[in-house]
Amino acid sequence: MGHERIKSPLKTSFERLLKHQTDKTSIQFFRYIFVGGSSFLIDIGFLYILTEFFGYFYLTSAAIAFILGLIVNYLLSTYWVFNKRKFDNLTFQFGIFAIIGIVGLGLNELFIWFFTAELNFYYLISKILAAALILFWNFFARKYTLYN
Repeated sequence: MGHERIKSPLKTSFERLLKHQTDKTSIQFFRYIFVGGSSFLIDIGFLYILTEFFGYFYLTSAAIAFILGLIVNYLLSTYWVFNKRKFDNLTFQFGIFAIIGIVGLGLNELFIWFFTAELNFYYLISKILAAALILFWNFFARKYTLYN
């Protein structure tokens, strides 16, 4: 008998979930949660650093941090989450991605302001709530505009 390895169903599922290209929205959304989580860590980390250590106004810090998170999100989304692009021109694609991100940034600023200024939440709590709401906007707007 040969020494053929049989893949376990768990390993096959794991590979399908994390490695293989897919058009399945559920798998893409699962991956996007990780991408969004990575982008969020960069976003909230820079928000905190710029506000607490460099003394920037929290809304200015939020805008800068959001843009840094946007760049990370674009790179990971393009190369891991979505496997089919509508546009071959990556500059044009990033432009559309950024426009969706700018709408997200506007929502981000609005939600952070509202939760912090109007509801008196700590600005980092406001950011977490804003990020959770914007996750859905970003995923579905990008999936159906750029990668469908």
